[in-house]
Amino acid sequence: MNLAETVSRSIEELKGVADALSSTEMTSLAREMAEARRIALYGVGREGLVMRGLAMRLYHLGLDAHVVGSMDCPPIGKGDSLIVSAGPGSFSTVLALMNVASNAGARTVVFTAEPSGAAARLADAVFKVPAQTMASDRAARESLLPMGSLYELSLWLYCDLFVLALQERLGVSYDKMRSRHTNLE
Repeated sequence: MNLAETVSRSIEELKGVADALSSTEMTSLAREMAEARRIALYGVGREGLVMRGLAMRLYHLGLDAHVVGSMDCPPIGKGDSLIVSAGPGSFSTVLALMNVASNAGARTVVFTAEPSGAAARLADAVFKVPAQTMASDRAARESLLPMGSLYELSLWLYCDLFVLALQERLGVSYDKMRSRHTNLE
């Protein structure tokens, strides 16, 4: 493997996804999350790691954000939002949690590469991250990266760009965000 060439191709793939992201959708998401009373986040596998990272950044922004499954995750209901990632379009746990949140009166938001998938059909808001996932890597393997890595890396980038949009909307300074970072590391 030629590492420099592999890195270059991987970055080109990531840039291709980033170029296809919708700034209108990101602005809409920032507006919605700025108004949410409480935000719960969930994803499976590596997508779940990205959702945990997003929860941390939302907390740094001063929002009431929690990771589903953590012992300190409170109940959600009217005025709250559940953000999930379902890159391939559906996961049984994601669908179950979306139903619980919806029945409790919370809005459901899904990040996905498959806007016609089951999770998107249940969601109040859908944000497309147009990247290859593990579900699509066998039929037409387009990405150099293994399995669903292109989606996961693109999702991480999308979430960080979303945090920047939300930071601007909320008027939260970098220093204020940094002041909320843990000192227990």
